[in-house]
Amino acid sequence: MEIVNHEDDGAGLPLILLVEDNPDDVLLARRAIKKAALAVALQVVHDGDEAVAYLDGSGHFGDRGRHPLPALVLLDLKLPKRSGLAVLRWIRSQPALATTPVVVLTSSSEDEDIQKAYALGANSYLLKPVAFHGLVQLLGVLDLYWFRNNLSVPPPALGAWQ
Repeated sequence: MEIVNHEDDGAGLPLILLVEDNPDDVLLARRAIKKAALAVALQVVHDGDEAVAYLDGSGHFGDRGRHPLPALVLLDLKLPKRSGLAVLRWIRSQPALATTPVVVLTSSSEDEDIQKAYALGANSYLLKPVAFHGLVQLLGVLDLYWFRNNLSVPPPALGAWQ
């Protein structure tokens, strides 16, 4: 897990799970989080199957101490192995993730993608800004809304949904 803007291990910081296959976009997101001075931990997965494995706690993501559930998922739609829409469908089928905010952050402005994302339970649908400064501003707004102002329900305790 990458800790952004903190010297500790990230414990107690909100975790953002970035689901993004483009290494350039990942690098820009890391830089924008630092530039915006967000107090968050960042975990990056690079395809749809890896996102599901992380959220499910399977495989090498089984240690929830090292791979905690995120406070926010930033989800690209165009992913290898499993599409972002398929990941979103899976997330919303999991009781333990029912209250986890999922923000689609993609380059697709297709009406069909937007409609499907909201129908599947996306909390927001945002276009990736073209300029770096726009990404810094966008991430700052996400931080302000989701981590500072939004009141959320804590996830259910392990086993509570079974």
